[in-house]
Amino acid sequence: MTVGNMESAQLFDAGEKGRGLRATREINAGEVIFSEPSFSAVVFDSLFSQVCHSCFRQQAQLHRCAQCKFAHYCNRTCQTACWDEHKQECGAIKKAGTAPSENIRLAARVLWRIHKVSGLASDSQLVSVDQLEDHVADLSKEDLDEVNTDVQTFLKYWSHGRKQHSAEYIAHLFGIIKCNGFTLSDQRGLQAVGVGLFPNLCLVNHDCWPNCTVILNHGSVVRPSIHPSLLCLRIELRALRRISEFEELTVSYVDYLNVSADRQRKLKEHFHFDCTCEHCRQRANDDLMTAGADSKPSAEKLKEVAALSREYLENIETARVNGDYHEVLRLCLECLQQQEDVLADTHLLKLRVLSVTSEVLSFLKSFSEAAAYAHRMVEGYKKLYHPNNAQLGMAIMRAGITHWHAGQIEAGHAMICKAYGILMVTHGPSHAITRDLESMRTQTEMELKMFRDNKHEYNAMRDAALKNPTKAV
Repeated sequence: MTVGNMESAQLFDAGEKGRGLRATREINAGEVIFSEPSFSAVVFDSLFSQVCHSCFRQQAQLHRCAQCKFAHYCNRTCQTACWDEHKQECGAIKKAGTAPSENIRLAARVLWRIHKVSGLASDSQLVSVDQLEDHVADLSKEDLDEVNTDVQTFLKYWSHGRKQHSAEYIAHLFGIIKCNGFTLSDQRGLQAVGVGLFPNLCLVNHDCWPNCTVILNHGSVVRPSIHPSLLCLRIELRALRRISEFEELTVSYVDYLNVSADRQRKLKEHFHFDCTCEHCRQRANDDLMTAGADSKPSAEKLKEVAALSREYLENIETARVNGDYHEVLRLCLECLQQQEDVLADTHLLKLRVLSVTSEVLSFLKSFSEAAAYAHRMVEGYKKLYHPNNAQLGMAIMRAGITHWHAGQIEAGHAMICKAYGILMVTHGPSHAITRDLESMRTQTEMELKMFRDNKHEYNAMRDAALKNPTKAV
């Protein structure tokens, strides 16, 4: 699909929600409805020397810009590709003596781009960037103070002989970024590495049970002979199910794994609207997310164990941050013992502990035990998430790999195939994580055949691979 192509979506009046996008034709699950390059994007402050400022890939031994000594690139090709966007930033950083925070850098890049293209980067961009919602009037005093501080810092950064703007206009830009900034992931989609602004994506309204998902595609597979930086870093809006002609296109702004009241609170705090989607109106799945075990414990016991679980999760996080993984495991197992026969496996607090327990056991190479907890976690997720939810697909993938490492090749292969089917819809065939899964699917299929032909030979091969980490996945 051509970058920026908007033939399958159109702007329309979505009533109380304001503007929205709707389908102009029937769309099948997994189809890319539109793709869009960033209007402007920056790497997070904390990763400025670990992530390429052009292609947003995590790389070892990046090359630093000799002028500003802040921006880092894979190589000269990436640096050249990014120079048009970095040129004015480079001069500003040199004059300021240091690079400002990511918010300031993104606002400056947005404003430089507005000056260059008058807010419209292409014919397919439906609205000018400065016409996006800013919700400055809806900000809390604390958030407004933060914006005003950023405005003053920005004006100092911007003040080197360029066209000047009012503090009110700059606050408007910061409001737009705060409400509409999209988190960028690395090439594997596993770590957040930056933030960007995608004007057409900003027009897609929220639904807690959406018909679309958004994925960042680094564009690295269609023509591998071309350097990644020359392929467009873009978001893709992908259909999660069949969408009818003229049906509104929606994405979820928050993780679905929160009870409806918590999702509504987060949406109100961060995006300044009251969610009235069908799942919120019906409190769908709230009962499962807060369910007691089959033993039907009292409401008082449920409340007591839930409070205890929150305390455990705080201590688990502290131990994790300190790198004490044996303590993490001890706390997880203690917490699960307290939760047993009280919280159902779909209870959000239990799912969080099951997830951490599986991860830490995998890290400690106790794969058989990790697989048992991962299986319980996935079964809980499947009862809650949309069947084509990307996070469900990633969780099933991790569980499949854990089962594979545990020698449970039949279960592992089945999970990897299931995850591959989901990610083909949510990420598409060209995404790095989908290609990784395709390789795993081929490998586990081969191993499964070996297992069925000769279990003894297979187990000997697996044990040897696990003793040699360079050969293990």
